[in-house]
Amino acid sequence: MIKFDRSILEFWNDDKLNNYMLTIQYDGTNYAGWQIQNNASTIQQKITDSIEVILKEKINLIGSGRTDTGVHALGQIANFRSENEIDLYKFKYSLNAILPFDISIIDIQKVNPSFHARFDAKKRSYIYLFSKFKSPFFIKYSYYYHGKVNCDLLNELSKNFLGEKDFTSFSRKNSDTGNKICNIYEVRWKETKGMIIFKIEADRFLHGMVRTIIGTLLKAVNEGENYIENVFTQKDREAAGEAVPPNGLFLFKVKY
Repeated sequence: MIKFDRSILEFWNDDKLNNYMLTIQYDGTNYAGWQIQNNASTIQQKITDSIEVILKEKINLIGSGRTDTGVHALGQIANFRSENEIDLYKFKYSLNAILPFDISIIDIQKVNPSFHARFDAKKRSYIYLFSKFKSPFFIKYSYYYHGKVNCDLLNELSKNFLGEKDFTSFSRKNSDTGNKICNIYEVRWKETKGMIIFKIEADRFLHGMVRTIIGTLLKAVNEGENYIENVFTQKDREAAGEAVPPNGLFLFKVKY
């Protein structure tokens, strides 16, 4: 028997409602991730509650994907449907006035009734920041990594992650996602004056996948390329490296 998510059914059953797309930035430090959870403060819940206060109606906010506890976003995309015809300028101003300072609505657009922030997304990209020195201004948004980072070597090792592969070893063991196949289009390391920047783009990401890939690559600098091949082959999270801390990770962009 095929099971349909309630939000999908609601989304498809009534194309008379107005559909609105939000571009969102947030500091994830004080939240248990994007997705609504019992007894936890989440980004999705904060935005949903604020929208419902303004519109005085229940809405279903659909995000392009989950971000984990402590992870930030520069370009999260979400959509919701409403009976109201919204004045976009006034609504954006009012919503930002209600939301806490660590969540911001950058843009709002009225979109096609069929648009779905999650299922219509073609590519998603993340960046991860390493600070090269201890700074009180970087501590919340980067990982002060004590080891040496060789970007040339890491870029070479990163080629092992490109293409369509089974990322079971890089997903949390308790993940409820059955399909572990992802297609990675880009993995790149770049050094700047004060930071190391890691960027990755794929069609989809599994729970904890990006931080585990980074930790595995850092370990592979000492273990060698065969280590990465072995991690993929074993299909076991314990074979991969330790995940880097969440504070350096940002959902960067979603492409449709």
